[in-house]
Amino acid sequence: MKQRLILSENLIGYIDDLGNIIDTQSAGENPDAQAIEYDNSEASLEIIRHSTAHLMAQAITELYTNAKFFVGPTVDEGFYYDFRVDEKIGEEDLKKIEKQMKMLIKKKYKIEKYEMTKAEALEKFANDDLKQAVLTKIPDGVISVYKQGDFEDLCQGPHVPALRFLHNFKLTRVAGAYLGGDEKAEMLTRIYGIAFADKESLKDYLKMMEEAKKRDHRKIGAEMGLFMFDEESGAGLPFWMPQGTKLRQKLETILHKAHRKRGYQQVRGPEILKSDMWRTSGHYACYGDNMYLTTVDDHEYGVKPMNCIGHIQIFKQSGKSYRDLPLKYYEYGVVHRHEKSGALHGLLRVREFTQDDAHIFCTPEQIASEVIDIIEFVDSVMKLFNFDYTMEVATKPEKAIGEDAVWDLATQGLKDALDENNLPYTIDEGGGAFYGPKIDIKITDAIGRKWQCGTVQVDFNLPERFEVEYVDEDNTRKQPVMIHRAILGSFERFIAVLTEHYAGEFPLFLAPTQVIFVPISEVHVPYAKKLQAELMDIEIDAEIYDKNDSLNKRVRNAEKQRVPYVVIVGDEEVENKSVALRNRRTKEQYNLSFEEFMVELSQQLNEGKI
Repeated sequence: MKQRLILSENLIGYIDDLGNIIDTQSAGENPDAQAIEYDNSEASLEIIRHSTAHLMAQAITELYTNAKFFVGPTVDEGFYYDFRVDEKIGEEDLKKIEKQMKMLIKKKYKIEKYEMTKAEALEKFANDDLKQAVLTKIPDGVISVYKQGDFEDLCQGPHVPALRFLHNFKLTRVAGAYLGGDEKAEMLTRIYGIAFADKESLKDYLKMMEEAKKRDHRKIGAEMGLFMFDEESGAGLPFWMPQGTKLRQKLETILHKAHRKRGYQQVRGPEILKSDMWRTSGHYACYGDNMYLTTVDDHEYGVKPMNCIGHIQIFKQSGKSYRDLPLKYYEYGVVHRHEKSGALHGLLRVREFTQDDAHIFCTPEQIASEVIDIIEFVDSVMKLFNFDYTMEVATKPEKAIGEDAVWDLATQGLKDALDENNLPYTIDEGGGAFYGPKIDIKITDAIGRKWQCGTVQVDFNLPERFEVEYVDEDNTRKQPVMIHRAILGSFERFIAVLTEHYAGEFPLFLAPTQVIFVPISEVHVPYAKKLQAELMDIEIDAEIYDKNDSLNKRVRNAEKQRVPYVVIVGDEEVENKSVALRNRRTKEQYNLSFEEFMVELSQQLNEGKI
């Protein structure tokens, strides 16, 4: 029999193998209590990980007596706690904290809950400024506190009934975090951790994390010379180096061809617009904190964080009729967003990036078919790169523009399109964009991690705000629906994910350099150059490693570049017009005529078509 936890308003107990309720947090059995399995389900892990965060905080208080705690929530990658401590805590201290956590478990503390009013809580924690900061964000009413041994903290819960349920955890890293996410506030210490219901799941996760370290796009990007960052120039602003630019251009070209085949027209809007435009769109009110603003000729301008307005203005430039719809514009649009310093992370989170953005103007009746066409487009891209993916419908957030009725109509449009085509999805309540609901595309990489990339958003609000119209069949003016769509999300983020997905071993159609020729001696260099020129004619990027190093060293250096093919050229190859190949992808070595090699390369180039 599986272990089970009992839930009512909060977790109150645990059912043993005989069905007895033990370790209760409140007296007596609750007939309305809900039993959940003690496993790695989302509901169970939420409880296990939040409880482990409190266990970690308790261990920290015993090791660092002056520690004060802010918040300790669960997150996608586990849990964390933000706290203040006089001593500097580094990665080397995590094992010490883990050891203390295990010692606390042996003391068999139960986790108990009690309640108080907000006024009582303010008085109880009067000498703790971090707790005071937490309490300012909590509405008046009953406040719960969870206690284990001498440690207690404000918390909604629920928690496991006792520390003995928390054996399978690992503290993963130390970071800095601004108090409340405010860059002007003090920097607190943040420790991240992970926890599972069983030892095997923890072991599998740690193995995956080790593999993730090897695949880190920042490490591989530096080794392959793809991109760089320069703090002197500005944080979160990537520089694309020659190899990375070639990789990016190949990805852009694949998408260009796919867009044109599907009836999209390429456009380009300005990167800076008057702030009045952003006020009309709602970006100024709902997204202004993330924008870069400046003044030109006594007028305030905003650097664009999104491409929507440019496409709207292009649509409005000339009259449109129902015969023009659906009208599909796409742009590789450079946008700028003021991300907080602590959130920046390689190419995954930057302040300047390029969206593979598109906007479709259509009639309400065309929404379903257009959404399905987009999903088909998404599916073809994900299959090209061997990604599995899931979809999530995100609904109206708290900070939004437009009437509820309009939001309901747009949200239902997305659901209907998916339902009518039997496409599975989950709901993300409150996760929509401020101007409309959306479908988020979440992809799974080669080692099982999920990434948010593409999105499809149905928008009735911006066309209304900008008075976008078309002439309908009955000669009346109607408002089109605007579908916002990005398949990759951004080139920066998608290339980061691709780099880690492939561990830098990109398929030939995407690899920055696809072939490296290694001449055995100087007399073989002319033949290598002739072959390089012929490959260039079929759009294959090739390099020649002919420096004054040993043959073995040049081959090793070529291998480090993770190119699909390393080609050795010597007397036999020159005489027979052949090549000696080392295929990194298949780990094979073999000889082909150069014509046969060209055919093999052409076949692999064709694999990059959508």
